[in-house]
Amino acid sequence: MPEASLIPLAAGLAIGLGALGPGLGIGFGVGKAMEAIGRNPEISGTILVPMLIGLGFAEAIAIYALVIAFLLVGRI
Repeated sequence: MPEASLIPLAAGLAIGLGALGPGLGIGFGVGKAMEAIGRNPEISGTILVPMLIGLGFAEAIAIYALVIAFLLVGRI
């Protein structure tokens, strides 16, 4: 059993690092979508649905990290 004092640190690292990748991915994806719409405004309807699906997948990874952090905090 790990030291009880290290579990909150592990939970903080889990959510911190677990949110870093999805945050970068969401920012990059939305930025590129806005760039594409800025270049060709007629295509905004075509870009919107795949962008939202991709954002949902990226957000799901952050939610998994949050669940892991909650599970770790529950072990105290």
